[in-house]
Amino acid sequence: MATSGTLGAEERRAWIMTRIEQEGALRLDAAAAGLRVSAMTVRRDLDDLEGEGLVRRVRGGAVLALGPRPFSERRTVNSRAKQVIAHKALALIPSDGAVALDASTTSGTLGSALSGTLDVTVATNSHENFAALRGTSGVTPVLVGGELEGRTGSFVGLIACQAASSMLYRRFFTSASAVDAAHGASEVSLAETQVKHAFGGASREVVLCVDSSKLGRQSVSLSFPLAGISVMITELDPRDSRLDPYRELVELL
Repeated sequence: MATSGTLGAEERRAWIMTRIEQEGALRLDAAAAGLRVSAMTVRRDLDDLEGEGLVRRVRGGAVLALGPRPFSERRTVNSRAKQVIAHKALALIPSDGAVALDASTTSGTLGSALSGTLDVTVATNSHENFAALRGTSGVTPVLVGGELEGRTGSFVGLIACQAASSMLYRRFFTSASAVDAAHGASEVSLAETQVKHAFGGASREVVLCVDSSKLGRQSVSLSFPLAGISVMITELDPRDSRLDPYRELVELL
């Protein structure tokens, strides 16, 4: 829905941020049309938001900046895509044994969808994801403790890594800050990556759950090369051309 071109700068930037958080990206021409302002005005707003570390400018618009963010903020980003991914991932949840979920909101959406005739142990290094699993019939949640990462709300560090690697998992469901065909999945934090390595090393399979806004991007710390990932799940139809760079490298769902 279009809005008035009389909005002040703060209101415009709030409008822009809402849409980038919902979709993961925003095209400059779409923002200008939606706000009924010039492309130059939107460019200035995007420049200011980039200066604050909230977005990253790309050709034709902007994407959400890569950086540690609180769980509550990440929960609302691309929520529809996360629901689609969770629905697909449910088919890979075993009826017994153990699985692991990372501290992402994408994995949290999967955890919240678990139900049915299960007898499965689910380990996670996220208190929010652990809390969502409590009371779920057939699920025994295990919280991997350690050092609390204040910016993301996840547990990291030596204790978290040791606890994560003390169990054997059928599958490890993990998201990523970014994924590209050349390097694989990457994260904004080395500490987060270390815990993911611990979970992955104790798992038969690693399942990467990422929405399409993460594709073709790189972050700071390499978590898993595509050769180390059994299945990559997105909200896209596996035949979508946006997945072509990954098609010969990893199974797509």
